Amino acid sequence: MAVFGFLELLGVLVRFRANFNPKGIRMDEEGSAAPPTGPVVKSYFAMFSRVYRIEGVQGLYKGFMPTTLTTLAVTLFVLLALDPEKPRRHSKYAAPDTGVLGTLFYSILMLLVSLPSTILTYRSVTTIYKLGWFNPVAAIRVLLTPTERRQPWILYLTPGLMAAQILHILVIVLFLGPARRWLLPSLRGSNGYGEISIVKLGFYTIVAILATAILTPLEVITTRLVIQRNHASAEFNSVQQEVDGDGEPTEEYGGDEEVIGLREEGDPYLGLADCAKRIIDEEGVMTLYRAWWLTLFGIWANAFV
Repeated sequence: MAVFGFLELLGVLVRFRANFNPKGIRMDEEGSAAPPTGPVVKSYFAMFSRVYRIEGVQGLYKGFMPTTLTTLAVTLFVLLALDPEKPRRHSKYAAPDTGVLGTLFYSILMLLVSLPSTILTYRSVTTIYKLGWFNPVAAIRVLLTPTERRQPWILYLTPGLMAAQILHILVIVLFLGPARRWLLPSLRGSNGYGEISIVKLGFYTIVAILATAILTPLEVITTRLVIQRNHASAEFNSVQQEVDGDGEPTEEYGGDEEVIGLREEGDPYLGLADCAKRIIDEEGVMTLYRAWWLTLFGIWANAFV
């Protein structure tokens, strides 16, 4: 049941952050004016309502199988690679306390293990096609380009994606983790919550706000880069999507109305800095802070887990 509830939150969040809605007229590759694309959705809850209206309950649970497989893979990895008698505390906004270098190594290793499934999850959430839970071959053909299927390691080479993920890890490990251990050490002690200092809790809240200001843009950028597929066709540059052979036709959600708009396949982001700059130029700086409150809540709540 917890997985289903998480999927509702994640699926709506991914679509809200992925929705491409330029604030003005854009120029296409031929220099002609291109009309704005994507629905204007101004809040997380408005996106939730839109998903439910267009795709129904089924649309809220897109990405179930990749998420389940990720959970199983990470659980097996932890059981096999780590000492089962020394459980590790790990979440998106918290890493186990094994020293700075140990924590960095652990977090990056977890990233390498889970990234392919994260890519499949985000793409399955944003695709317009209905993917069967028990037909992985057809789903893979829809979600991955022929190049990605032939060379799956290219997923790790998606321009800017690893940089955004590693920066996210560095903020957690080098800034948020030490601040939490320094300001709220009593939460790990035998006395539990009884010795929490209100002053230190206030300082940690400030730290969490500062971390949110850094992490939320990285998460929005990661969302945009994760759903941007790779190819190596000679007539396109190395990050554009292939047009032909990119999957098999399948049933679509919502008929003529799509939940979100996406960038043109022929005009991809070229990296972390390029993605940030284009988002600001085309959609406004606040696009980088979509659903920032969910990031802040996740950071603050993880201090008590």
